[in-house]
Amino acid sequence: MKKMLTDVKAVTRDLKKLTQKTEKLAKEIEKVSKAAAKQKAKPKAAKKPTAKKAAPKKVAKRKPAARKAKKKTATDTVLAAITRSKKGQTTATLAKKTGFKDNNIRAILSRLKKQGKIKAGDKKGLYVKA
Repeated sequence: MKKMLTDVKAVTRDLKKLTQKTEKLAKEIEKVSKAAAKQKAKPKAAKKPTAKKAAPKKVAKRKPAARKAKKKTATDTVLAAITRSKKGQTTATLAKKTGFKDNNIRAILSRLKKQGKIKAGDKKGLYVKA
């Protein structure tokens, strides 16, 4: 029973606080509405239309798109190694310089031969720029 009485007292206290807050809010709303009514009642000064000169439009300059560096293909790497040397390159030296396996180098060399970019040299396994 005592617990119920304390609960009822707590509820009544909370209700009193809420009524006080709602009264304050109602007063503030009245103030705001009165201020808004006063502003509506005041006539605004008429502005004279002025002729403005049209400002030239600013056009944003675009930077040219940055070009991505093309990756060198394996074929380009092998061809560059061959063209750098005057006497030509063997498959063994190409393997050391490029780091590719022998099978890859042979395939690349045959492709370059078909394209006519290299030719076989004097010695066996020697390739020279065409």
